[in-house]
Amino acid sequence: MASVVIAFLLGMQVRPLGGPDAASPAPAPTQANPADPAQAEPAASAEVQPDPGLEQFLLDLPRREAADPLALGEVDAKVVMTNWSDYRCPFCAVWHQRTLPELQKYVDDGRLRIEFRDLSMFGEQSDQTAVAARAAGQQGKFWEFQEAVFAAAPPSGHPDIQRDDLLAFAQTAGVADLAAFEAALGDEALSAAVAADSNEARQLGISGTPFFVVGGQAVSGAQPTEVFESLIAQELAR
Repeated sequence: MASVVIAFLLGMQVRPLGGPDAASPAPAPTQANPADPAQAEPAASAEVQPDPGLEQFLLDLPRREAADPLALGEVDAKVVMTNWSDYRCPFCAVWHQRTLPELQKYVDDGRLRIEFRDLSMFGEQSDQTAVAARAAGQQGKFWEFQEAVFAAAPPSGHPDIQRDDLLAFAQTAGVADLAAFEAALGDEALSAAVAADSNEARQLGISGTPFFVVGGQAVSGAQPTEVFESLIAQELAR
């Protein structure tokens, strides 16, 4: 029952002005070219529907684990952005290519921490790529691996990511011990961690990627950079 209530509240938390509900699933990737930001997601501002209970729930979502390889930024940053993505999602690639670099300044000066969580949606290749990213993270190269994957994404559709591609991404990312990386691709603990994050997202009612919680606010989709900067500013002003 609790997860049903949370899912409903997440669905109502943020709506794009003049567009569809931000918490509804993203359009099918084959219907748009994510290379065009106007098609990737509707350009919109975030209109927050306040709910104190939900707001506190969202504020409590961050893990703030100092040794988390899937996190960028100071553990005590005032604002934490939690991002759920799938490595084969074209809209996720757009966001990581265009918006994430613009938010780096907030990470660098200690105001923002970004915590990544998997929401594997597009089959076995999504699962395997998520495991590979965590394997790279064991060698301190999680974000470099992620950047390599999204940089190689096609302009539309779901990329075909085979085992050889994962090894190539690891090389691009600078993973030092490729033999250890390849062995970790079969690590059941890493697979379980991917599944746990994905299951958690679904219990929260998240049905599309990318999805974000910024402080006490939720937003869905590869929204324009200014939407995220506005949300960060609001959270910094608390």
